[in-house]
Amino acid sequence: MTLVQLRHFVALVDMGSFVQASTALFLTQPALTRSIRALEDELGGPLFDRLGRRIALTPFGHEVLARARRLVSDAEALRQTGKGLHAGLIGQLRVGLSSAPGALLSTPLMLHMAEHHPRLQVRISRGNTAVLLDALRAQHLDAAIVDIRDMRPSADLQVTLTFELAAGFLVRQDHPLSLMGRAVSLEEVMAYPVASTPLSDEVARLMINRYGPQANPDDMVTLRCDETLSIVEVARRSNAVVLTVNAVAADLIQLDVSPSLDAQGRFGMVTLAQREAAPALRILREQLPHWTGAALSGFPRVAARET
Repeated sequence: MTLVQLRHFVALVDMGSFVQASTALFLTQPALTRSIRALEDELGGPLFDRLGRRIALTPFGHEVLARARRLVSDAEALRQTGKGLHAGLIGQLRVGLSSAPGALLSTPLMLHMAEHHPRLQVRISRGNTAVLLDALRAQHLDAAIVDIRDMRPSADLQVTLTFELAAGFLVRQDHPLSLMGRAVSLEEVMAYPVASTPLSDEVARLMINRYGPQANPDDMVTLRCDETLSIVEVARRSNAVVLTVNAVAADLIQLDVSPSLDAQGRFGMVTLAQREAAPALRILREQLPHWTGAALSGFPRVAARET
């Protein structure tokens, strides 16, 4: 017994004759007859009474029809589900976002899915790069967007869609340092609490090379938190200086620090190299450049110097 035979059976019942059913199924009448007879032989009883050119279901045929309809309907639903999954329209997408990507992308990602793919289940996990990459390797995530400077080279991971975001020392607009009207030194910055997410070794080396040992984040940062939005909110409501990517806080002002930091956050989408990508990941790949482009247009102003 095959699904094709069950489809032939249901179509014959719906059409009421071999002539109409064979036409609808694009079969010859002998081919349809052979299909129905093979089904009857396997099921062990006649499905139709042949009354000349007319047919009528036998009592056994009535019993089979209800189950056949369910099977054919379930198969069609499965086919549509497969098409939807392959297109990324339904199913599940599990994405890990480290701190800055989480602050930038969580809302645009959920808004896009709510508006354009309402049947797609989206699961966003937040955490530091190491935790998210472990979850990716355990196949608890389909992709992770993280600070790739925190990654060690690994053959089992592939990085795509990399992007950079300028970073600096940010303060609220009426902060005492922003009102000085000139470039400030690191010593002046460190007179205030400095807030940051954990920084990569590469960024730490950049800071030390630019400003000396006093800029070691282990010593300089007094407020450390994995959540970017939390440290940005602290800067909004206090005299704390936050060291982060500019795009996460368009209402804050980037301090003009001498010498200039000239730092870039470097991020990318990480997937397992040997695993077939989740169908819905296509949507993320298509939209990520738009979302990061929007972030690039929202840089905060730099505190102006006096002339």
